[in-house]
Amino acid sequence: MSYKKWLYENKELKTLEDFPSDTFGFVYKITNICDGRFYIGRKVLYNNVTKILTKKEIAEWDKPGRVPKKRKIQKESDWETYWGSSKLIKQDLKDLGEDCFTREILTLCKSKKQLSYYEVYWQMHYKVLQIESYNDNIQGRFYRKDL
Repeated sequence: MSYKKWLYENKELKTLEDFPSDTFGFVYKITNICDGRFYIGRKVLYNNVTKILTKKEIAEWDKPGRVPKKRKIQKESDWETYWGSSKLIKQDLKDLGEDCFTREILTLCKSKKQLSYYEVYWQMHYKVLQIESYNDNIQGRFYRKDL
């Protein structure tokens, strides 16, 4: 299955090599072109995963100290196929198909803190809780129903 690519400054980003090397993640906007609703969220490029060492890896351990049973590794996230965490947008994707949506990267970020800041910045900029959008909260603190 081929997925719609991410657009950043009118260029398609298809692989990790298309991002600057210091990119931690990005803030994105997914727009339903049929009705104009959109979703603003964030996505990291890599996930830290705990891997249990195999018997062979444990046997080959030659460093001093206790032999670990696990180690952390970095793994590429599912950013290429990602469509947001909103249940509403996922349902519309299922009902309408990918052709009714565009995926746009608003900001590339170099750290987790920057990612959090720019996600809130863009959600406030687009007033996601005040207009009809797929976002129903900002950081789990501010909810549309409370306004």
